[in-house]
Amino acid sequence: MLTVMILAPLLGALLLTVAGRRLGERLAGALACLAVAVAAGLAFAVFFLKLLPAAPDAEGVRRVTERLGMWFSVGSLTADFGLALDPLSGVMVLFITGVGLLIHIFATGYMHGDEGYVRFFAALNLFVAAMLTLVLADNLLLMFVGWEGVGVCSYLLIGHYFTRDEAADAARKAFIYNRIGDAGLVLATLLLVTKAGSINFADIARWAAQQPVETLGWTAVGAGGLTTVGLLVLLGVTGKSAQIPLFVWLPDAMAGPTPVSALIHAATMVTAGVYLLARLNVVFLHAPTALVVVAVVGGATALLSATIALGQDDIKKVLAYSTVSQLGLMVMACGAGAFTAGIFHVTTHAFFKALLFLGAGSVIHALHEEQNLRRMGGLGRFMPVTRWTMTAGWLALAGFPLLSGFFSKDEVLLETFASAVLPGGLAKTLWVVGLLTSLLTAVYMTRLMVLTFHGEPREAVAHGQPHESPLVMTLPLVVLAVLSVFGGVLGLPEAFGAHPWMRGFLSPLVTMPTEFTHEAASHTTELVLMGISAAIALTGIAGGWWFFQRHPLWEAPRILQAKYWVDEAYDLAVARPLEALARRGLWQGLDVSVVDGLVGGIGRSLSGLGATLREMQSGYARGYVVMIFLAALLILGYFVFGPG
Repeated sequence: MLTVMILAPLLGALLLTVAGRRLGERLAGALACLAVAVAAGLAFAVFFLKLLPAAPDAEGVRRVTERLGMWFSVGSLTADFGLALDPLSGVMVLFITGVGLLIHIFATGYMHGDEGYVRFFAALNLFVAAMLTLVLADNLLLMFVGWEGVGVCSYLLIGHYFTRDEAADAARKAFIYNRIGDAGLVLATLLLVTKAGSINFADIARWAAQQPVETLGWTAVGAGGLTTVGLLVLLGVTGKSAQIPLFVWLPDAMAGPTPVSALIHAATMVTAGVYLLARLNVVFLHAPTALVVVAVVGGATALLSATIALGQDDIKKVLAYSTVSQLGLMVMACGAGAFTAGIFHVTTHAFFKALLFLGAGSVIHALHEEQNLRRMGGLGRFMPVTRWTMTAGWLALAGFPLLSGFFSKDEVLLETFASAVLPGGLAKTLWVVGLLTSLLTAVYMTRLMVLTFHGEPREAVAHGQPHESPLVMTLPLVVLAVLSVFGGVLGLPEAFGAHPWMRGFLSPLVTMPTEFTHEAASHTTELVLMGISAAIALTGIAGGWWFFQRHPLWEAPRILQAKYWVDEAYDLAVARPLEALARRGLWQGLDVSVVDGLVGGIGRSLSGLGATLREMQSGYARGYVVMIFLAALLILGYFVFGPG
């Protein structure tokens, strides 16, 4: 069943590619949706009928496995085509296929009339297949196939409108930045092969659990042990999950069609990095220095991106920086040792971020591709379904009490505050960073909603004759709105008298070393921190509502609009020097002067020799008589004047 789950969207992509435009829009869209629906049906069936009833293995973990055969064997290293569904991959496949199906359905309406309609859905199906391969693989090498697969699909989909320079540049940027991160993951894999002797995730976990917890300090960074592995993996995570320093590709990816943005930000691609951190949790828990770096990178990314989102006017760019920020919170949670909290937030985030992106797509569709918030306003009266469903997503993302985002974000903050793997002062500092991020999230999302749906219609609305989207686009919004509101039941806190299902379900996969065992925070502490989180969210929503209702066209500081000039700094410090090296050093210096000079010189010499010899074969008899006469004179001169 696991194999068929991957093959269904893969075959859908193949059929769409082979058949091309002959299928027509309606049939192509139906085929693409059917392929993902089959994968979703299998995912839910194997999860509820096989995984949940399965007896835990010797390590206390429920697993459903399939082995398709051996890939290769070199010495003691063996790589299989092996798939495994455990609690972590089980949670991932449910929202990958479920949310992915809703995005496919929405896209059939959104992409109507697009010249590349069939090509778009072929790549979209392939995207889902690659992500399923990534999370179901039972070893690092097969996972890397899916890891690279989602990278290729993102390149194809971000650059869907390849005739536009913006889209082509964004696709190349995403591809290049991810390749930088992937280099780190490749090195980490090679290092694990030499250390653990295996690339199987279960073998790596068993090996890492037997290693002593490394000493906290910078000496462990280059020692070639678990800390080195963890930091190399983190480099790969910063590429896929858009963290500092490789986060700048994700906002530019908004040049692709909006359903692509929803799929990348909610169900695929960017969740891969957080998944990998959770999958290799045993490695990180035995490398406290790596955990500290992971937590700091995540916290810094969360706060930085939240401030940038406040200064953006493009509706999709605001949501893009919001995704980077929320991914930062997930990575920060993993760095604090709260891997289950990170995956819980990944899950709820998939619901409300898919909803918000699809809602933004509905707005853009109604306004004939207009994306500037400052040109909108008053859309609520024209698009009631989009308005109210996006309201659910806005409040969930902002952390409104009792909605899904409130519970998952609160668990991230609680576990960071009470972390046993981080130094106490750092844990409390990152908790404050998380609170500030939550406050800014509530403010910039309130700004987005006010500028889009409230107030007086501005030029794009007044002259655009907006209308509600068709049912094929609004139905997925309604489903996602329900999930955004009630998805928090997956992790209701113990302070509510509930058993956190998500934490209990995933905890067998997290092996906490005895050095880090600690008592859980008391219910009183949990309720106090929850109250602070709620107060922060409500303050941000109320403050943002009050301010932006009065000042909808407020100009953000230039530094926020310019995104701290990070792209410009990278261009100045990296791109231009490399371009100068390539142009002047490698091209003009080496290629033109040396290679072309040498090869061209030899060519010119031979050409000249050939031209000279060619003149000797003129075809005129008098020329040959002269050459014979001269030759005879030379021979005669040799005998007359030569030696002896």
